Amino acid sequence: MLLPTLAFSQEEAFYIEFKDVPLHDALENIEEVYQVLFSYKDNYIRGKNITLDRKKRTLSEVLNELKNTSGLYYSVLNNRYIIVSLSNDENVITEALDKIVVRSYLAKGIEKNSDGAYKLYPLRLGILPGLIESDVLESIQLLPGVLSPNETASSFFVRGGASDQNRLIWDGINIYHKGHLFGMISPLNPNVTSEIKFINKGSHARYGERLSSVTDIRSSSIIDNDLKAEMGINGVNADAILDLPLIKDKLSLQASLRRSYTDVFETFTFSQLSDKVFDSTKIGQDENGDNDFSFLDYNVKLNYKLNNNNTFFASLIAIDNQLDYTSSNDENNRSFNDIMTIENKGYGLGWNHKWNEKLSQNTQAFFSDYAFNYNFITSENNEQISDFEKRNAIFDSGISTEINYNASYKNNYTFGYQYTLKDVSYAFVNTADLRIVLDTEQEIVQSHSLYGNFDYKNPRLFDFSFGLRGTYFQELDAARLEPRLIIFKELSTHLKLQASAEIKNQIISEIDETVFSDLSLENRVWRLANNNDFPIINSKHVSAGFIYSKKGWSIDADAYYKKLKNITALSLGFLNPDGGGFNNGDQNIFGVDAFLRKRFNGFTTWLSYSYNRARSRFENLNDSKSFKSKSNVTHAVSTALSYKLDGFKIALGWKWQTGRPFTIANETDGIYSFDEGINTAELPIYHRLDLSSTYSFKISKRNKLRGKIGVSVRNLYNRENLISREYRGNNSLNDSVELLERYAIGITPNFMFRLYW
Repeated sequence: MLLPTLAFSQEEAFYIEFKDVPLHDALENIEEVYQVLFSYKDNYIRGKNITLDRKKRTLSEVLNELKNTSGLYYSVLNNRYIIVSLSNDENVITEALDKIVVRSYLAKGIEKNSDGAYKLYPLRLGILPGLIESDVLESIQLLPGVLSPNETASSFFVRGGASDQNRLIWDGINIYHKGHLFGMISPLNPNVTSEIKFINKGSHARYGERLSSVTDIRSSSIIDNDLKAEMGINGVNADAILDLPLIKDKLSLQASLRRSYTDVFETFTFSQLSDKVFDSTKIGQDENGDNDFSFLDYNVKLNYKLNNNNTFFASLIAIDNQLDYTSSNDENNRSFNDIMTIENKGYGLGWNHKWNEKLSQNTQAFFSDYAFNYNFITSENNEQISDFEKRNAIFDSGISTEINYNASYKNNYTFGYQYTLKDVSYAFVNTADLRIVLDTEQEIVQSHSLYGNFDYKNPRLFDFSFGLRGTYFQELDAARLEPRLIIFKELSTHLKLQASAEIKNQIISEIDETVFSDLSLENRVWRLANNNDFPIINSKHVSAGFIYSKKGWSIDADAYYKKLKNITALSLGFLNPDGGGFNNGDQNIFGVDAFLRKRFNGFTTWLSYSYNRARSRFENLNDSKSFKSKSNVTHAVSTALSYKLDGFKIALGWKWQTGRPFTIANETDGIYSFDEGINTAELPIYHRLDLSSTYSFKISKRNKLRGKIGVSVRNLYNRENLISREYRGNNSLNDSVELLERYAIGITPNFMFRLYW
């Protein structure tokens, strides 16, 4: 293929050299030297290494040599964007690829596209402070506007939105489990090969159901003819991954298994994590109790290629947590047993059909089964006398089909239909002499969604994406329209403007269950909207900002405004003595996110700042006056410095943020009164320093066996951070109120060792 003639007035030559380096590393270096941006699918360059002798070359000369050595084709658009393709066919070259505006956002393997979405590639993710494995959910929390004040892996706030407004998808399957060890560890194995898209604004019309963000994870669809395996261990769990070819170029199996070993041997890492989790619970307060905890997750995926036009996949994911805690009181011969099981299993099927070079169709079906079960059993003289039960179950299933017509590089059309059925129930039951149902509910909602999206790309003018999603909620007899708009304008080679606007609706969310808090863990239950006290939540979100990149510098700034309607709060969650019902209200959020990064001589340093002002108002709370939302963290700053030299990587990062709001209580003779309004005070300032380092090495030159070791330390100077101050009643408004204070994790070292072959 002859490369299109570059329209540069003058092509400057630079010295450039590569010695058997991965192709994606070489492309990043070329981008920095020649001020261009490559767009490619990750599987195109997977496993390819490049060697170029030191020599002065123009960009055209570099691309010609890359073509000869990599077997790929490079097409230059608008003097700056270079599309990497498998063929010199014009239709393939102009396929719709995301336009990357910032590569290596926080680290290598994190990119930001022109639509504002982030792409993460765990297989080549660079080092981040405090992380020794490429954990997706932990990495996302370092992005501007994403905060996890409770220091959990998945319960994070995105631009002031609640954690249940974040949608997590694995191979098209909705995931509801919050994380192993009650949120401290990601529920997804970070070492499984995958491609992740994280969207915090201007989402495509195909995405519905949640208001704040989407994390869409796709495990590998590559049919590899080579057997690949890896295994590893860290301070909490061990895992193994297998990529097994079954039929050459046709069928392959991918599988992973991860399990904690802490029920056999407890490391200092696990002790620190469990101290944070069980603090202010009876497990943490009882020195004589016996706590048996373990977690397990696994996933299996079959990829089948019938021919060049038809590919299929079948995916299974399972996440399981088990806790069995026993204690006793010798004075009255009573024993107590807390049994908690949290499971999330998911099944997905997919078929991708290519009608021709421009028209393709993707059809998927999924089923997700989430079950939370808790029993608090009291026995006397070895006979059971009572059993308090708490249940929360979700059966979520659906089928969808999407047609994509890629008319040209400039114009792309998407049309789709989605059907989902959500069956959600919860129950609180107390059994002593009689079985008493304290509270129970079951709701079923079927949804039918039609959507369309038009993408237009013109580097000389502007890019925009307009989508419209319409949904009918059958049991609620309600219809909602959700327009989406994204605008991207390249003012110059270095400066780009971006803006977005969207409307979203949500029918499933979590409610605080502060009345029945026996173990003080997992005190939130999922619930579906109805036509009464739990309406459909609505969100309107607009944002605008700019990106500037030049000579290793990147500046990304964005301002946004969100307005939420029909959010629901439980009165008892605010200790309102007037009743325990639900209150509906509104929330207004204004914020600014800013990010600055510089790369030089193997070093990468970045600084992130977020401002957030979130206010809530409910008719029957706080005298109907607005108050700070629990997600309000006014100022948050994070910064990091990382260095890479061959296989050695090290990163140091610091986080600082203002405290979350809390309600002031006045104590008199052990009795708390609340007279100063809701969330009128702030917790102390939070800050911590994290360190991580890894080293990758080859074990033998005669085979592909490789190894990787790593160490990390969270909260390096052991700062005592107060992250929550709450008040809890004991199953009745007439009972006394308890003050619960929870602290962040203390100094926590961790280690990692992995083998690859």
